[in-house]
Amino acid sequence: MFASFLLALAPSPAPPQDDGALAFIGAKLIPVDGPEIENGVLVVRGGVIAHVGPLDVTPIPLDAEVRDVQGFVILPGLVDTHSHVGGPAGGDSSSPIQPEVRVLDAVNPRSAGIQKAQAGGLTTINVMPGSGHLCSGQTVYLKLRDADTIEGLAIPDDDGNPTGGLKMANGTNSRRDPPFPGTRAKSAALVRAKLIAAQEYRDKIARAGDDASKLPPRDLALETLVEVLDGKRIVHHHTHRHDDILTVLRLKEEFGFRVVLHHVSDAWKVADEIAAADAPCSIIVVDSPGGKLEARDITFENGAALERAGARCAFHTDDGITDSRHFLRSAALAVRAGMSRKMALEGLTLAGAEMLDLADRVGSLEVGKDADFILLDGDPLSVYTKVIETWVEGKRVFDRRDPQDRLWAVGGYGAGHDGAYACCAAEEANR
Repeated sequence: MFASFLLALAPSPAPPQDDGALAFIGAKLIPVDGPEIENGVLVVRGGVIAHVGPLDVTPIPLDAEVRDVQGFVILPGLVDTHSHVGGPAGGDSSSPIQPEVRVLDAVNPRSAGIQKAQAGGLTTINVMPGSGHLCSGQTVYLKLRDADTIEGLAIPDDDGNPTGGLKMANGTNSRRDPPFPGTRAKSAALVRAKLIAAQEYRDKIARAGDDASKLPPRDLALETLVEVLDGKRIVHHHTHRHDDILTVLRLKEEFGFRVVLHHVSDAWKVADEIAAADAPCSIIVVDSPGGKLEARDITFENGAALERAGARCAFHTDDGITDSRHFLRSAALAVRAGMSRKMALEGLTLAGAEMLDLADRVGSLEVGKDADFILLDGDPLSVYTKVIETWVEGKRVFDRRDPQDRLWAVGGYGAGHDGAYACCAAEEANR
């Protein structure tokens, strides 16, 4: 315990080189995919998890740098399925459906919000455009590495292309003057018409075969919707009211696309229907419910209701609706309202990874997965617990004991400066 006390007071040693191993011993491990381990070992090498298990049976490489973290808790890096970190803007006022827009082209990779998210233990996020359109563009999945460019943050697919979904919305946000819809029925009609156009576009390409002269003119919007129809790109759908939720499920059934329902303030009213449609939900938990009329019936019990119905549930911040530094609190409030500890912790990690098609890489402490994890000074569901360190792919990106990093965690002058620190302010924050 004395070693743990010293660890809490002083900055820890620099991590080893990329080819070296680092072993964390003595912490309580919460793998998420299995039972919690009271006295565990986590070994990382080359950016991935090499070993994980109880201290008395888990091998520690002879060349490993060993850190005694007794008294601390290690949890997989947190996955935020819905964020606006980096200040992205998607579609403009020219039309209500703009799937060709890429939020990748609008994220500020040096935003102070990224460092604040690291301070909250977030390691993977889905950055979304806004919900003022029926479709405001393509989302982008980011790893919160220390990087100066969006390419350094984006998670590539097997072909090297940035991964992401498609943001769609219904309800009041997208209803306004033409060319936007004025009613809920018109909103659904416009989406249906665009998806039918995408089906026809796909059919024309198939009929053209190898004859380039028969190909239709290239259409970036329809290309993106074809990816949705083919299941290659998942729809992340903003929706609140119970009838709006069912409209999304109706469209999902009609066109066969994959969807994650976001916010779902009224999920507790239609939880059985959501589960029957096999539609996972990314919910927001706010301690000041409401904010708009269609969210008036939001409740902390949404997570518990979805769990009872058998629907998959993750949490999100919608940062800055909920500050990324307070993400752990979302699960704690859901447990307080009846959700199980197991499913709440999965909602912060593995369930979100599944909703981003990244569960083979992140979301749990498993051998072979990316070494994304956080070091906590207490139970993750305690209001008193703080994130001490955040690691992404075996590299520490946040250390609360470092004065500059602490500034991102606690705030103060300079904490909002993009891509720069105010050293004197950092010193002041730690007096």
